[in-house]
Amino acid sequence: MSRTARMAKAALTGAFIGVFGLAIGLGVIGSQLTASSPAFAKTTPKPSGSRNCKSTGSFKRWMAGFRAQAAAAGISRRTISSALGGITFAPGIIRRDRRQSFFAQSFVKFSGRLISKHRLRAGARQLRKYKRTFERVRRKYGVQPEVITAFWALESDFGAGMGKLPVLRSLATLAYDCRRPELFRPELLSALKIIERGDLRARDMIGSWAGELGQTQFLPTHYLNHAVDFDGDGKRNLLRSPKDVIASTANFLRHLGWKANQPWLQEVRVPRQMNWAEADLAIKHPRSYWAKRGVRLASGKRLRADRLRASLLLPMGRNGPAFLAYENFSIYPQWNNSFMYATTAAYFATRLGGARPMRKGSVDPGGFDYKKTKKLQRLLERKGLDVGTVDGKLGAKSRAAVKKMQIRYGLPADSYPSNELMRRLRGR
Repeated sequence: MSRTARMAKAALTGAFIGVFGLAIGLGVIGSQLTASSPAFAKTTPKPSGSRNCKSTGSFKRWMAGFRAQAAAAGISRRTISSALGGITFAPGIIRRDRRQSFFAQSFVKFSGRLISKHRLRAGARQLRKYKRTFERVRRKYGVQPEVITAFWALESDFGAGMGKLPVLRSLATLAYDCRRPELFRPELLSALKIIERGDLRARDMIGSWAGELGQTQFLPTHYLNHAVDFDGDGKRNLLRSPKDVIASTANFLRHLGWKANQPWLQEVRVPRQMNWAEADLAIKHPRSYWAKRGVRLASGKRLRADRLRASLLLPMGRNGPAFLAYENFSIYPQWNNSFMYATTAAYFATRLGGARPMRKGSVDPGGFDYKKTKKLQRLLERKGLDVGTVDGKLGAKSRAAVKKMQIRYGLPADSYPSNELMRRLRGR
C-alpha cells in the first residue's frame, strides 16, 4: 500500500502504504496486496483543501511559474528541462487522490490480508540474505531488522511493487491541484534536487500515484534528507540497492524518534474485568502497573514488572486482540497515520521477530464495515463529537468519540463500537 494517499495517507501517504496499486496506494503483486500507499504519508500535514475543491487557472501557466520557482531555488536549467519538459496534467491522479477507502477495515481483517504466509516467508528470506547488512545497520541506527523488513514488505514486497507511474507527473498534478498544493510543491522541488544531486535520473522516477519512490516508498523530501549511500557506490538508490534501502529506512525511523533497540509492540492477555478506559494510547503506565492489574504475556506467563512504560492497545476492543504498545510504537503513526496500517506494520514486525500468531478473541473479525462505521460517525457528529472526517475509517478521533459516549452511557469504555452503542446513539 502506498503512503501519500497516506499523504492524502490514507498513504509519511499512504500503503498500503506503498500508501501507500489498489486504491490509496494498494498494489496487487501476484496475489499479494502491498501497503505502499500514499495515505498521509510519513509525517505529512493534513490536507487543507476539500475533496470537492476545484482548481483554477491553467496547468500550463502554473507549470511555468513552478519552473521559475525551481530556478530561483538553484535547480539548473538542464535538470528543469529534463525533468519537467513535456509534463501534462494527469486527471487520473486526482481521481485516485479523492478516493481512499482501503483502511476502512477491521484490524483482524486488514492484518490478515497483509500479513500473508507468503510475506512471512519472504521476510524471513530477506532477513537471512542481508543478515550482515542488518547487523551493521542495527549497530549504527539502533533499529531492529524485523522492523525494517516489515515496512519493506508492506510498502513494495521487497521492490516488486514500487508503482508504475511517472512520479514527476504525479507530483506536478498534485502540486497544481487545489486540495494539497502546500504539501506537494515542496515534494516536486525535492524530486528535482534528487536529480540534481545525481542519485536518480528523471526517467528512473517511476513510483506510486502519490509521488513516493523506492522500495520503502519515500516521499522525495524524505528521500532527499534521509536516504543514505550504504553500498558505497556514491549514490543513494532506493529503487535498486537493498543495502541503501535497509539503511535509509533505519535512518528515517531514527529521525522520527526511534529509541535504539527498544521494544515497540507485544501481544498480551487481559483479564475479563478491568477499567477498560485505561486502554488508550494516550495513557501510559509502567509494566509493573499492568502486571498488577492482571495483564499477562500472550503465553499466559507473568508480565515483567519493571518501569518500562507502555499503553494497553485494544484494536478491536476488549473482546479482540490485546497488545502493550511501547514508546517506539508512536513512530508507526508518523510513518503512516492510518491506525490500521500502523498497528498492522508493528504486529507484522513482531511476527518476523518470532512472535506467534495473535489471539483473535471472540469479536466479529469483520468488525464495523465501511458503511456501518460511516453511520456511526454521523451519529457521533449529531451528538456534537469530533470524528475527524466521516470516511468509514475508525481512526483516532472516531475512537476517542466512541470512548466518550461509552463512558456517558455506562458501557465498557474500550474505544471500540458495538451494536449496543449504536442503539444508544439512536435513542433506542
